[in-house]
Amino acid sequence: MIDLSGLDTRPAQTWGAMRLVPLVRREPIEDLRLHAKVYGDELSMVSLPDRTVYTAYVPHAFVASWTDDGTPAAAYGTQLGQALRHMPVRLRRRMTRRVAKNRLRFLPLHLAVEGFLALHFGGPALAWEEWSRQALSHGLSPRAEDAYTGAEVRGLDDALKVFEIHPGQCGLLLYAADTLASAFVVPHPDDYRALHPTLIRDLYGELIYDYALFYPAGDFPAVIDETAVTSLADLRAEAVRQEREWAAFHDSVMAAGLLHAPAHVEEVYRLGRFALSRFLPAFERKSENHIGETITDGEGRLAYLKTFRLSEAQSRRGHLLSVLATHGWSLPATAATLRTSTAELGLRLERAGYGHLLRQDVLDGYRKAVNGRSPRTRRGGAASPPA
Repeated sequence: MIDLSGLDTRPAQTWGAMRLVPLVRREPIEDLRLHAKVYGDELSMVSLPDRTVYTAYVPHAFVASWTDDGTPAAAYGTQLGQALRHMPVRLRRRMTRRVAKNRLRFLPLHLAVEGFLALHFGGPALAWEEWSRQALSHGLSPRAEDAYTGAEVRGLDDALKVFEIHPGQCGLLLYAADTLASAFVVPHPDDYRALHPTLIRDLYGELIYDYALFYPAGDFPAVIDETAVTSLADLRAEAVRQEREWAAFHDSVMAAGLLHAPAHVEEVYRLGRFALSRFLPAFERKSENHIGETITDGEGRLAYLKTFRLSEAQSRRGHLLSVLATHGWSLPATAATLRTSTAELGLRLERAGYGHLLRQDVLDGYRKAVNGRSPRTRRGGAASPPA
């Protein structure tokens, strides 16, 4: 689970379809600080340890500074608000790169997205006859996924401009039409104030873009029991009660899908007593699936968090790949687990964008088997539509 202990939920603020829920840290983390390093608007390429290349729009990086003895660390500064300097991430750079003894540059969200793109990237481990030569030789390469920048999400820019930053705020949960889009947590309130504008340059999924465009945020009115109010003290107590009820509802209902999201966690880098990790969900159908990255201390306390909600199509692709890998990329075994036929599974792979992994003659045979099937009859003699 993602542990948000030490972070308190404050009343939400809404703007159009956007709902912004502030997270206030009771005790700031002093020995780890973050600041932004801004790049230009061009595409960037990152070379990875397995000799593959990650290509994406990389608007900025985060630089983490920490101390080894627990003494306070100061944020190095930020280039936000200044003229953008074009500093492309060239092939020699990595997702994480140490730039000084106690300073690490990493690419926020891209660290998590690359982990999703690398999911079972090698392809079939056994040379089953159904797979194409490309699948056996190159796996899923190349693999691509789409996302929207925050500037394309309707209302987000205005919401961030009018957003009231709370004293002690170290994080934000961002919703579009009450669908959780992203979570963002940093160690220190000063870091959040500096990094708050970077949310407009982050990546967001197709679901979030659509919801922000077509649906409004819901209404959660605060209802005060007027019979319990006879003084200012009573009114203050009622307001506090409403705050607590909102926080309890938010943490147990609205954010529940995120808090139970991680199923696979990979540690990427050690930063003194802290660890930078990325995580993938279980890819459960008809549920929220979030990828993301965290920085936690030795006791598991959350210092940094950034997440990306996968679209339905992305979740289906992750689910298919995971089930295939679990069954050794055997189509009959995978089909049995998914309670479908091998031919229908083959067409399902094609719809998911993986049709090129199957031999063309095999895929044509699957298409003929499914589309040429005789109509089945239900009890009573009525013909059912083709599968």
